[in-house]
Amino acid sequence: MIRKIPSFIKIYESLIKIPTISSQDKKLDQSNKILIDLLSNYFSELKFTVKIQNIPNTKKFNMLASFGNGKGGLLLSGHTDTVDFDANLWTKDPFKLTEKNNKLYGLGAVDMKGFFAFILDVLSTKSIKKIKKPIYVLATANEETDMSGARYFIKSTNIKPDCIVIGEPTSLQLVKAHKGHISYSIDVIGKTGHSSSPSNGINSIEIMYLIIKKLLKLKVYLRKKYFHKEFSISYPTMNFSSINGGNAINRICALCNLKFEIRPIPGLTLTQIEILVQEVLQKIFKKWPNRIFLKNLFFSVPPYEFPKESKIIKKIENSCQLTPITANYCTEAPFLEKIAPTLILGPGSIEQAHHADEYLDCSFIKPTKNIIKTLIKKFCY
Repeated sequence: MIRKIPSFIKIYESLIKIPTISSQDKKLDQSNKILIDLLSNYFSELKFTVKIQNIPNTKKFNMLASFGNGKGGLLLSGHTDTVDFDANLWTKDPFKLTEKNNKLYGLGAVDMKGFFAFILDVLSTKSIKKIKKPIYVLATANEETDMSGARYFIKSTNIKPDCIVIGEPTSLQLVKAHKGHISYSIDVIGKTGHSSSPSNGINSIEIMYLIIKKLLKLKVYLRKKYFHKEFSISYPTMNFSSINGGNAINRICALCNLKFEIRPIPGLTLTQIEILVQEVLQKIFKKWPNRIFLKNLFFSVPPYEFPKESKIIKKIENSCQLTPITANYCTEAPFLEKIAPTLILGPGSIEQAHHADEYLDCSFIKPTKNIIKTLIKKFCY
């Protein structure tokens, strides 16, 4: 195929240049429409059929580019959004691709706009006219918040590829399973009063102390009960991320808030976690009716594990010479697997994701292109 689009670096620069921050804070949250339009133009130049869909009730968009017809084939997937950034911590312009010391710096360099630059470069230099099965490229929105892009896509598409590869930064290691994520906020409403008369009030910090004791017992239970030998951290984890309460030293605390998260391993469902949390806190709820309010934060992501009976993983292992591993973070895989068996494989290190001065080590460039070429050859020819 004759190149009709810019060079690899020029494409990379153009993607990094466009801000596409996803945030729960509406003041920071941005549309990804400009980036989606740019990607659509690139793929259209390569004779792909492009479909853009607006995620209902949002200013966010997905894009599906396809080449070829029939059943099966390969879907390469990535998200277009990035997390917010702290300008005080960055030493480089987050929206300018900067090359220094054999590294490419920029917000989204590995997580994960760069993956689209790799795909486009491979497709613009490799003839795909004679493919027997279709090639799909999916660009989603809101992966960094509620994953609404992937969740909407699976409900609105009828494609059935043989395999999906998500290009998250795995250091080009083949991730076959990862943990899930569920988060909570607990508000305890007490009754304020002067600290010299404690019996006239209800101290919300003291009630929260009882709640934390119960949750710590649950944390121990999860570690003892659930085990997956293939994970580096082989058990479900619980993290207390923040606690706030009180406003004056001589006042009984009337409001205390705790936020915490649980990361389940495959074999422990989100529903099971919900039941366990409710069970351990039930007695405290009954003792203090209408004073404790538990709610979920964000959108929960179930744990994921590639189907053991599938032969596809062996196909990728052998052709790309990769050994499957597991990861402790989350991806869109639990949703996209509704369409086809899904694996995670991409350039750059997860250690760079969500960090200031995010970068891609240039040592990943050549092997990433080779892997994408191999995947297309194995699934589409």
